[in-house]
Amino acid sequence: MFGTVVSDKMDKTVIVLVERLVKHRLYHKYIRRREKYAAHDEQSLSRIGDKVLITQSRPLSKTKKWRVSKIIEKAV
Repeated sequence: MFGTVVSDKMDKTVIVLVERLVKHRLYHKYIRRREKYAAHDEQSLSRIGDKVLITQSRPLSKTKKWRVSKIIEKAV
């Protein structure tokens, strides 16, 4: 899943915002859905604004079930 880092204030954890388009059942109009995921970042390399690839993993804490597997694009 691809997303954008919106918070890096925690140690070894980043919050990733994932946006997707969903078609409305009745009106057939596309709606933007957003979800935030807490992802584990072992070396704390990602910063706010970075585009990252996250993959699902075993539960690392109560809310952390994802890992940052790759930084696609660094923020300017």
